[in-house]
Amino acid sequence: MGYAGVELAGLYTYSKEEIKSVLDEVGLPAVSAHVPFFEMRADIGKVIETYKYLGCQYIVVPYLMEGERPGDPAYAAVAADIARFGDACAAAGLQLLYHNHDFEFKVMPNGNFALDELYAGTTPKQLQVEPDTCWIKVAGQDPAAYIRKYNGRVPVVHLKDFFKEGAGGKFYELIGIETKEEKSKGYFEFRPLGLGQNDIPSILAASVDAGASWVVVEQDETVGRSRLEAVEISRNYLRTLGW
Repeated sequence: MGYAGVELAGLYTYSKEEIKSVLDEVGLPAVSAHVPFFEMRADIGKVIETYKYLGCQYIVVPYLMEGERPGDPAYAAVAADIARFGDACAAAGLQLLYHNHDFEFKVMPNGNFALDELYAGTTPKQLQVEPDTCWIKVAGQDPAAYIRKYNGRVPVVHLKDFFKEGAGGKFYELIGIETKEEKSKGYFEFRPLGLGQNDIPSILAASVDAGASWVVVEQDETVGRSRLEAVEISRNYLRTLGW
């Protein structure tokens, strides 16, 4: 298809040796890895050892469960752990990133977004930015502008397209996460790049301006096509833009 690397999202039932063997066979480097926060809390040393073995440059906090989010009572401990994990990654020659959804754009009492508070409370060495451009747009913000806001602190950008009508739907069911979110009137689906409502050319330009090393095509659930078909459509679309 023409992809230059891959971002992992767990090992599932495979060993790190099995994953590395497949990556080596197909010639795809593992650039980064989404690792559940509870796994980091259980043994950050093991997480670092595993993904360093696989060649990852970046370890990513992918999602915070309800009860762990900004404004929740447990969040202070979560933020402290994120900073601690960032220090551990840096000591091992890796970089910790945070991957947003829409809930981090909650406005805090001081008027700032919760996501900005997280970054303000950590150093770039401890934590850098992996902006998910779909969720930024769903939150009502401009993905390109948000990427540029963190110029120099955005090594990896998630490219993701979608179609949303009305109030949307049960977003997190579509990424395999059970939540208490209410079903709303409207429609939402993830789509291959170029077939949705995100301005991909402006996002790519902002990624270059911000100094991103990688842009990652993320494809969640698809409608009417397989995930492999979807990522091929996305890759071909990027070629039309000179990527």
